[in-house]
Amino acid sequence: MLQNQQWSKVKKRLDSFTCDSLKERVQFTVTNYRRAHDQLGRAFITVDKKEVLNMCTITSEAALNRRTYEIKREKQIPYTDWSQESVVWNEAHEWVLDEGVFAQYDFFDAVEEYFQNSIEESLESNNMLIKIFALIDRRAGKRTLEKMKQSILCEKEIVQFFYQLRCKAEGIRIHG
Repeated sequence: MLQNQQWSKVKKRLDSFTCDSLKERVQFTVTNYRRAHDQLGRAFITVDKKEVLNMCTITSEAALNRRTYEIKREKQIPYTDWSQESVVWNEAHEWVLDEGVFAQYDFFDAVEEYFQNSIEESLESNNMLIKIFALIDRRAGKRTLEKMKQSILCEKEIVQFFYQLRCKAEGIRIHG
């Protein structure tokens, strides 16, 4: 699991995939909170030194707990019924991820999957983080990016942001 690897090595590998036009502009950062009970903190992505995506474990866990409670209430599952716990948690986690609320561990899971996938698989991933990594990946060429003009419109705002960032950096016209 990537969380156990040294962050500097993971970061170096992640940075090595970043296209030249964005190498100095996009930064990946991980901060651990030593006083947190689980020692986890957050991961975040900055563009031109401005934070554009925050993956905070505490924020994610709060959203996950809220969504778990809502699912149990909607499905009328007694709060003390632990037999459904993993099913409910998985459903809540999928919902939270789909909303773009990520924990630090979601970031590491996405990086690990991204490292294992081909660039084509990553560009078609349902995981927003993997798709973002792929959009700024040097292996995604101009023709591939141009072919995505229509499909990108169905993506979440943050994915569209990274698509537009890459296209502008590469001089690809995306409007008109």
